Amino acid sequence: MFKIIPQIILALIVFVTHAQHPPVFDAMTSDSSFITIYDLNISLVKYSYKPNGIRFLVVHDNEDTGVKAGFDYIRWSGGELVDSQYGGVRDYNFSYMDDVYRIDPNAIYTERGINTRLKKDEFSSNEVEKTLNAAGKQIIDFYNPKSLGYILTLHNNADGGFGIASYLPGYDLASAADSVYINFEMDADDMLYVTDLKLFNSLKKANVNVMLQSKFVENDGSLSVYAMQNNIPYINVEVQHGHQEENLRLIEIAIAALQEHNLIKKPG
Repeated sequence: MFKIIPQIILALIVFVTHAQHPPVFDAMTSDSSFITIYDLNISLVKYSYKPNGIRFLVVHDNEDTGVKAGFDYIRWSGGELVDSQYGGVRDYNFSYMDDVYRIDPNAIYTERGINTRLKKDEFSSNEVEKTLNAAGKQIIDFYNPKSLGYILTLHNNADGGFGIASYLPGYDLASAADSVYINFEMDADDMLYVTDLKLFNSLKKANVNVMLQSKFVENDGSLSVYAMQNNIPYINVEVQHGHQEENLRLIEIAIAALQEHNLIKKPG
């Protein structure tokens, strides 16, 4: 019995008719790139309104507060948002050759990250790892950080499970941090995560929770590691689910920091 091994299928179209988040106002447009990882279908939908060099990226499909806050920003200030849509869950779940696989979409941007973080029933397949590597490259190409000068992601977390305190000495993620600044009047779940010292210092002056990633951080396949390896300034706006107003406030502060250091390229 022969098995046909599906390869990653990439297609670019101008308009998507069944987007999970349809354009929220008439002037907003969208285009999409589709990825198929065996039996998993992923839509990358780019929403645009008055493109101005601001572009957000959302990689987890269960983190809608960030999407809504990004739309709020775009409605009033213009910009773009690339949203990953694959069923409203956090992880990629798929099957290959009767084996079940699972991986965090924020772990597929380096080969080492894929190899160490891919969860499977038995041994990993080289074909699966190659397919995930190609998917990560497609996401990066569609977001196109080279045209922007930075990577700006939006993530959400659960109440009390993960936050700025996670990076303090003695806590689980301490080894990932070079420096941490905490505003104790903020919710500890709401924070900014950066890879650039200039951005860290600007955000510290803005008196918001902010963490600077260590140059010796574990290669976990995340976009922040990819960005550091490729010398691309990176900011993640990390906010608790439901904190939409705070999400928007931190987005505005993050963009102000990028602008302060002339890191945003205007569209050609």
